[in-house]
Amino acid sequence: MTLLIKSVQVLGSPLKLPERVDVFINGDRISAIGNFPDKKADFIFDGQGAYLAPGFIDVNTDSDHYLSLFDDPAQGDFLSQGVTTIVGGNCGSSLAPLIYGSLESVQKWGNINKVNVDWHTIAEFLKLIEKRPLGVNFLTLVGHSTIRRALIGGTLRDLTKNELGVFSETLKRGLGEGASGFSTGLGYVHSHQTPYAEIKLLVNIVRESGGVYSTHLRNNGPELKASIDETIRVSEETGAKVLISHFLPLKGVEKEYEEALETIERLPGDRDFHFDIYPFDTSVIPLYKFLPDWVQNGGIEVMVSNVLDKWLEPRIVKDLPKIAPYDFIIGQATDNTAFVGKSLRDLMELYSLQDPREALMKLMITTKLRASIHFKNINTSLVNKGLIHRRSFIASNSASTKEGKGVKKLERTTSTFTKFLSLVQDEKIMSLEDAIRKITLLPARKFNVERRGEIKEGNFADLTCFRGSEIKLTVVNGQVAYMDGMIHDKSAGRPLRSHG
Repeated sequence: MTLLIKSVQVLGSPLKLPERVDVFINGDRISAIGNFPDKKADFIFDGQGAYLAPGFIDVNTDSDHYLSLFDDPAQGDFLSQGVTTIVGGNCGSSLAPLIYGSLESVQKWGNINKVNVDWHTIAEFLKLIEKRPLGVNFLTLVGHSTIRRALIGGTLRDLTKNELGVFSETLKRGLGEGASGFSTGLGYVHSHQTPYAEIKLLVNIVRESGGVYSTHLRNNGPELKASIDETIRVSEETGAKVLISHFLPLKGVEKEYEEALETIERLPGDRDFHFDIYPFDTSVIPLYKFLPDWVQNGGIEVMVSNVLDKWLEPRIVKDLPKIAPYDFIIGQATDNTAFVGKSLRDLMELYSLQDPREALMKLMITTKLRASIHFKNINTSLVNKGLIHRRSFIASNSASTKEGKGVKKLERTTSTFTKFLSLVQDEKIMSLEDAIRKITLLPARKFNVERRGEIKEGNFADLTCFRGSEIKLTVVNGQVAYMDGMIHDKSAGRPLRSHG
């Protein structure tokens, strides 16, 4: 197929181009850039002076966690924002490698029983994705919890020397088969007590492959400084590329967050160290994270047993956090979809309860902790500081999902990148050229994505045409995937393999 995009202002090109140019695409590549008034093509799109940028890259997504790669292959929530490439396997959980074929590390997000697992290795998984329709390009990290839980189950202990050996070889193989790096979810119960020596050993393997080490911090609250210092330490001692996942200013720790931003700013200029952030006020938190620390003392089965213990119930209720009822919305509840979209206030009315903690406990018992919460805990007045930081990437930290699938969509699911474009152009938080680099070329280089992230001849034709914050056209591998509010091609995406 040939595609001609006419009369656009190109952003994100190493070339010095006129104010308006035409871009000709042949197959999956950009063939020519210039002025082509008489050129023929299978499809012609008139940009009418709109901007044309490389396709946006979302470095932190959850479509693999929620398993919507399988039931929403078009990934339309990304295409409609101009996103052409997404990164999965974040926060310690990936869909491969699977030593024993179990998806237990993603069960806090999705119903793992609905997927027939017929792969084990990264190579087998990417080959499977290659054969299925997919609307966007997909990269994956290797999840720390995915391998660790396969080795020791829900047990909370250090790995033995032999287990570390198996882990290391599994990670090496995954990186060699095309995984883009390695992720940890140190804030989650199964990984929270992981010793630093284990992390350093594994990140050294990542550095040798040229991959990215992505981490969900051990603590985002008052102990934020210690978590930042730990992450900087592993960066210094291994030399690996580092990315902190969803690094946001939580309410109550604003001072610590600003100090952390300053610490990251002072890092040497050649240090490959970044964080990702989104421009909204809501986090997605597994329901069990609202339990007191003393209850989070084992795997999900142990925690459910504690919650169902009538003798422990009064003590748990007493130690539950005080929550503003309207700031707590149920975003997903496996096997209890009727709860989706309800606030804690709604539950108080449903159960005729006056104490929000009692309603929260009732929800935990009913869902057996298998739910995710949309929680308004982010200080939006500080978000812009993170957005414009020279070491930040923009990421949705979300999954594309179909309507009516038992998941309440967040604004960041559908609007992270268009909101960012709006802030850049309307509120002038940074230059448009720098903003485009932040969501195209810089993440492409970070993740070793070849021939993407810039508009130049010979590169893959992943492109986004926009006017203001409205996406007019999204092109994936030379195919018109989205145009004027409609999904056109649901299968132009590809699994991408890292070239470290």
